[in-house]
Amino acid sequence: MTLKLGLPKGSLQNATFDLMRRAGYVVKVAERSYYPVIDDPDISCMLVRAQEMARYVEDGALDCGLTGHDWVVENEANVHAVCSLVYAKQSFGTVRWVLAVPETSDIRSVADLEGKTLATELVGVTKRWLAANGVSAKVEFSWGATEAKLPQLADAIVEVTETGSSLRANKLRIVETVLESSTQFIANRDAWQDPVKRGQIEDMVMLLQAAIAALDKVGLMLNVKATDLDAVLEVLPALRTPTVSHLSDGEWRAVNTILEENVVRHIIPRLKEAGAEGIVEFPLNKIVM
Repeated sequence: MTLKLGLPKGSLQNATFDLMRRAGYVVKVAERSYYPVIDDPDISCMLVRAQEMARYVEDGALDCGLTGHDWVVENEANVHAVCSLVYAKQSFGTVRWVLAVPETSDIRSVADLEGKTLATELVGVTKRWLAANGVSAKVEFSWGATEAKLPQLADAIVEVTETGSSLRANKLRIVETVLESSTQFIANRDAWQDPVKRGQIEDMVMLLQAAIAALDKVGLMLNVKATDLDAVLEVLPALRTPTVSHLSDGEWRAVNTILEENVVRHIIPRLKEAGAEGIVEFPLNKIVM
């Protein structure tokens, strides 16, 4: 049974393709094509804008897909949220939709938006957020370059940001966070109830989560005399408990563990000082928890 998978076109596309590769799926797409080729005969892929993904999954045109939680909420889509996959176009993290205004603006809180004009791509969420705060304001859809609408075309904007650097570069000030979002793996509710498709989805999700868990981590293996083992273990942090194995020479032990990549350069010299030998660092693609 072929699983119809939607992959996000646009800002998340490269990060998604890289994550799929780490998970073990080779996905390729020709220029101007909306139908990527994947090295799994039981999966067919289609590139869909993240803003529209939830609607197509809800309707059953796609069995499942990856899109932002923000666009699921924006479309009020009736889909099954399988899991969150915390990655984004620049970094593996969450993004925020924030209320932003020019640095010189008098707007300091949502209450100051009464009677004002806002520009955003996230119109539905913004309108519901204003209503929840008892504020009446005009919300206009922005087709992009939303920062440029200030101050001539709008009093404030609701814009997505990962680091805030673009907003600062445009001399804008963040007032409040409207919504936090990360990428979600979503499924059509009927597809989720189908045992075969659900199994396919759960297998893929496990591999994607394992790929995220391995990001910025490396494996480390080394040999150490039994008499120096405690000293080595004191130096060595681990994902959980390091694996210690006996070697054919009863006086030696083999140690395997997982470390954050950015600490390895500090730890390897200390391991050597503690008596470790044959230290090998190796990359990881997946960690299945």
